Amino acid sequence: MTTDRAYNVLFLCTANSSRSIMAESILEAEGKGRFKAHSAGSQPKGEVNPLALKELQALGYPATGFRSKSWDEFAKPGAPQMDFIFTVCDTAHGEACPVWIGHPMTAHWGVEDPAAVEGSDVEKGRAFAQAARFLKNRIMAFLSLPLSSIDKLALEQHLRQIGAMEGTTAKPAGAG
Repeated sequence: MTTDRAYNVLFLCTANSSRSIMAESILEAEGKGRFKAHSAGSQPKGEVNPLALKELQALGYPATGFRSKSWDEFAKPGAPQMDFIFTVCDTAHGEACPVWIGHPMTAHWGVEDPAAVEGSDVEKGRAFAQAARFLKNRIMAFLSLPLSSIDKLALEQHLRQIGAMEGTTAKPAGAG
């Protein structure tokens, strides 16, 4: 993959309120202009979870200007053509996605939903911190790939391996 423009990356999650938003912010900052990060959901909640924004802010990442939006925005004519699409929740991974122009590379990087954690504020905060850490680890592994010198088959394998890093929600093949 070689390009004279930034790579477009779309993070998908059903509600587009926590994990995909955190991934968008982290990649946008860590990608240092080499990547343009986006996020969307199949059934957007319509608002960003304040705990996701609080965690981003605590980590020093941008925490403003985000909105929960439908993935339909990125399937319309005139939308940015995606180079990569990563699902970060198991529900979105199993859904029938829109047809993406340009046949972007895809992978599933499932992370537990921190918004689903019930309990004290400390327990909820810990869940968001853990999700952000797992997402950042995947993003940093992605950023270390030599995109301009790697063939498509090897890249697909690396993207799948990143999805299997610590914190994955995906079950290994054959697991019940």
